[in-house]
Amino acid sequence: MPTPQHDALRQLFLDRPELAIEVLRDLLAVELPETPLIRVESPTFNTRNSDDIETDGTLVLGPPHEPSLGIAIEVQRDRNKDPVQFARYAASMWLMLRCDAIVLLICPDEKTATHYSRAIRTGLTGFDYRCHVVGPAQVGPVTSPRFVVEQPEQASISLAMHWKVPGVVETFASGVAQLPPRRGYEAFERACAIAGPEGKILLEEYMKSTEVPIVSSFGQEYYGRGKAEGQAEGRAKGKAEGKAEEAAKMLALVLEARGLPVTPQVAARITACTDPERLEGWTRLAATADSLDDVFPTESDA
Repeated sequence: MPTPQHDALRQLFLDRPELAIEVLRDLLAVELPETPLIRVESPTFNTRNSDDIETDGTLVLGPPHEPSLGIAIEVQRDRNKDPVQFARYAASMWLMLRCDAIVLLICPDEKTATHYSRAIRTGLTGFDYRCHVVGPAQVGPVTSPRFVVEQPEQASISLAMHWKVPGVVETFASGVAQLPPRRGYEAFERACAIAGPEGKILLEEYMKSTEVPIVSSFGQEYYGRGKAEGQAEGRAKGKAEGKAEEAAKMLALVLEARGLPVTPQVAARITACTDPERLEGWTRLAATADSLDDVFPTESDA
């Protein structure tokens, strides 16, 4: 079943088809036809007496009467799909469009990317196929807010693959805050879906608490709204314990999402802590932790 991350990554290419050209050319060094024309086609193919074959997205280079390349876009988060299906996508496009066709796989997980990078044995004599795969090894972590401003779509792909890398969420958020209002809002909403539940928490918290200079009106509005909401929440609860309670809930949520056991000892320690900043610090550690020792380095709760 498609996830918000799957749908958000897919929509990147449907909203701006040129992104597929940039990924293939710049990240995978694929030689492409020289044409400024690219369009979104129906993702569903039917080869006469067969079942419909539907991709996540289909792009076609060249004029309608003389297409030069078909590109099937697929977002693959795990290894549950038979690789032969991707060869069918390419073959179906080749039959329907009467031109070359390739499959571009976007794989946020490195093991999934490696799995689908292998040659596909189709069972048809003389016809093996290999997809064009983009994974964490091909997309480096975002290191500059300027890159987010100049290439927000590629930066979003990087966020999907590297949000756990220290500094990536902060760099991405800093860049989003400098975008024009409409683009900034769209980029932030898309990033929340792309980063997944754990990354979304970090992104939202950083956007509310950072002291980075805000350039765009979107950034000013969002940060101001976050601070105003925090003040309103504090007034409604009437005491500082309310913030600590919210921070404790967030920490428990991230620990659960990371598969780290919330033992009675851990629960007691979280409940006993009334310092929101300390709880938030534990939450940031939990987002990338492999064990409870990584979250509570000074004392083991396991």
